[in-house]
Amino acid sequence: MAYASKKEDESGLSSYYNNKTTIIQEARVFNDSPISPRKCRALLTRIVYLLYIGETFSAQEATTLFFGTTKLFQHKDSALRQMVYLAIKELATTAEDVIMVTSSIMKDMQPNSEVIYRPNAIRALCRIIDPSMAQGVERFFKAAIVDRTPSISSAALVSSYHLFPLAKDVVKRWVNEAQEAVSAKSSSSFFPGSSGGGYLNFGSSGNSNSGYQPIPSTSYITQYHALGLLYLIRQQDRMAVTKMIQQLGGGKSGAGTTLKNSMALCMLIRYAAKVMEEDPNVQRQILDLLEGWLRHKSDMVNFEAARAICEMKNVNASQLTKPIAVLQLFLSSPKPVLKFSATRTLATLALTHPAAVASCNVDLENLITDQNRSVATYAITTLLKTGNEASVDRLMKQITGFMSEISDEFKVIIVDAIRSLCIKFPTKHVSMLAFLSGVLRDEGGYDFKRAVVEAMFDMIKFISDCKEQALSHLCEFIEDCEFTKLSVRILHLLGLEGPKAPQPTKYIRFIYNRVVLENATVRAAAVTSLAKFGVNAVDDGLRRSIGVLLNRCLDDVDDEVRDRAAMYLKVMKEASLADTYVKEESVFSLAALESKLVAYVNDVDASAQPFDASSIPKISRAQLAAESTRPSTLDTIAAPATRASASPPPPTAAETQSAYVQQLADMPHFAEYGTVLNSSVKPAQLTESETEYQVTCVKHIFREHIVFQFNVSNTLPDTVLEQVVVVMQPQADSGLTEDAVFQIDSLSCANSPGIVYVSFKRDNPREYTTTSFQCILKFISKELDPSTGRPEEEGYEDEYQLEEVELSAGGDYIIPSYASFSSEWDRLRSGATATETFSLGAMESIKAACDSIIELLNMEPLGGTETPSSPSVHTLQLSGLVTGGGGKVLVRCRMTFSRGQGVTLELGVRAEQENACALVVSVVGG
Repeated sequence: MAYASKKEDESGLSSYYNNKTTIIQEARVFNDSPISPRKCRALLTRIVYLLYIGETFSAQEATTLFFGTTKLFQHKDSALRQMVYLAIKELATTAEDVIMVTSSIMKDMQPNSEVIYRPNAIRALCRIIDPSMAQGVERFFKAAIVDRTPSISSAALVSSYHLFPLAKDVVKRWVNEAQEAVSAKSSSSFFPGSSGGGYLNFGSSGNSNSGYQPIPSTSYITQYHALGLLYLIRQQDRMAVTKMIQQLGGGKSGAGTTLKNSMALCMLIRYAAKVMEEDPNVQRQILDLLEGWLRHKSDMVNFEAARAICEMKNVNASQLTKPIAVLQLFLSSPKPVLKFSATRTLATLALTHPAAVASCNVDLENLITDQNRSVATYAITTLLKTGNEASVDRLMKQITGFMSEISDEFKVIIVDAIRSLCIKFPTKHVSMLAFLSGVLRDEGGYDFKRAVVEAMFDMIKFISDCKEQALSHLCEFIEDCEFTKLSVRILHLLGLEGPKAPQPTKYIRFIYNRVVLENATVRAAAVTSLAKFGVNAVDDGLRRSIGVLLNRCLDDVDDEVRDRAAMYLKVMKEASLADTYVKEESVFSLAALESKLVAYVNDVDASAQPFDASSIPKISRAQLAAESTRPSTLDTIAAPATRASASPPPPTAAETQSAYVQQLADMPHFAEYGTVLNSSVKPAQLTESETEYQVTCVKHIFREHIVFQFNVSNTLPDTVLEQVVVVMQPQADSGLTEDAVFQIDSLSCANSPGIVYVSFKRDNPREYTTTSFQCILKFISKELDPSTGRPEEEGYEDEYQLEEVELSAGGDYIIPSYASFSSEWDRLRSGATATETFSLGAMESIKAACDSIIELLNMEPLGGTETPSSPSVHTLQLSGLVTGGGGKVLVRCRMTFSRGQGVTLELGVRAEQENACALVVSVVGG
């Protein structure tokens, strides 16, 4: 390829040289006779270059270039042929009628063609053919996979990997060839130590007349590609994967393995770790394999095996001894990549097993001054988690020295480690707070400043001695804070903690400065914070001063700021409003609120009535914070992403409820049932996790109906289930009548899970029916024809016994809801009440009785009463909502415990409705 000179580049000739229009015009060179390989190679290079930098060709342009390129097949120049295949691969996705070049490519795939042609031809063919043609080229791919030349075999294996999603059934038949490629004792290559074949005209297959003789390769890269294809084919069959790992593992020592390629061994280790995570029963055998690979001659394999053991579930200290010893050797290695990988893994392990990692502290301390600051950062964060209180001050001094030399990403890791240390050693809060306040004044991005502020928030929450000083540092920070989100959060915290301080007036100046100097969002937050000082003020003088400041805000240019100021001035004058809007400790459950709003909006008939918020459960602000925040960085300090992080996070309660509403809306029959009053929070598992059919159950409570949603999964890849239903048999006199059953017409492994609905009508909607159901899964089982992939005509009826489904008060009719117990208990004095005494002789302690009652009633424990303060006498307070208009219900459980007699319980219930009160008593009494 001819490169433009610097002078040409400066004058703009380079942009003309690589211009799309110019290249399309110059494509006439493909039609020259005779063909000039040099000119054509240069033009093809420019085409590929444009595609790689993101230039796009229209379908017509790509088609013109594609078929112009195919004319170059008539020339035998090997280097030109390589560029032709590269261009064909890149243009094939855009050009039209690319299938027409198949015959030219197939000629180069013949065993008697040049070695340099065949790998490129195989890769190009993979891009050209459609799924229906895969069976026609099966013979060529099978022969190429077991070819003696590594470049040909690897090309066929990688192409098969890419073909698998499009033609699974065809590629699955190549499993024997892939197994042979993995187990090959030796491979061959023109160059020792490489995976490529010959170059230009010097290499061909053994059957060629060119005299080419393959030379054994030392890389064995074909094994890596073959192992990837084998796993892809077998990944749905856990037993086959386990057997493959044991066959290729080479026994306890690992010496008997046929895998010679280090990357293939690393891949095998990852597969083994995945199997071990999914099936704990094979943990012992696979752990022996992993410990054998710790002694492999390759550092890569040693590290992968050590990391797999460190990331095992429920790993104990004795199992960690060998991998930690390997990682400790890496800490003193001259290779930076080994030091980095070892410190990173130890930093993760120190979160759960600090005592086991402590043996590496001497080596880690030597790395604090390492010239690679990434290594030094992980070393020091690991030491912070494994060190003792005496070493904190020394480590803090060393951290301060290099904070200015590392990027924000690693600064966040350091700050999060300090955050963890504050909770671990609260007596060292003075030096740590000084460090945090210092770095808060340094330059840095939002993530870094947020991490520092979060660390200070935790110190305020958990260490009361440093609360006042930390609040002062935060006040100084918002004086010059460029991040609106952080300013709002700090103002919110000042509104919560400031009024409780010994001298609340010293914070008001900083807050009012935000009203004068900041943007509208921060000004609105500052108004709310000021109002909290006014409402909670003990001194009337302070209350009047806050009123003056809020009156000034009535002239603000932003309507949100004006509205907040006007509202809070009104709130400060009326105590009842203050209790509701400022001092109220409970809030609506966002998951339940969203579910009710979605149902209200989707229900056409509901629009005539105002939205009823009384049926929405409430939770405490602490619970809301726990639900809305991500996992605390205290749990993930300096922890790099692991395999598990690749999977998506589990859906939230709100997302689950919304999904249920959408699934029910897709069934027209349920539209007449009205609004869903309650749905199960968590599906009930009705089968063992190892069985071939997986069934879970979700219950949906309507005013006059109960709908059972059975999520059925078929895990057998070669079997299809048809006419899938669940037969439910309730207990006698249950008060329920079966209304409708909706079956799954066809259920395969690919379209699992499917949903079976069973609907029952409530004979008396005002009664809360509790009963159990015998459940049987019935279906017609049909085998899949391996040649066509379609189910056979004949099948047989089968059935599968499921676990019983319980319809209970707790979780089905009663929803946890937060309340202020004393005020609500007094309010319900005139409502329905009941008092019963029970003897719980089987309970071994009051704590066990509390846990049992909370689980049975599914109600919200209030005021920390779920944890008894005395082993002999205790009062448990519970709050909940009963669906279907049952309203609020409160429970007071007075308990005494004596050895030999167990727990004596006095159950007091107050509710808005008589049937709700009776429901709670019947549950405990039953």
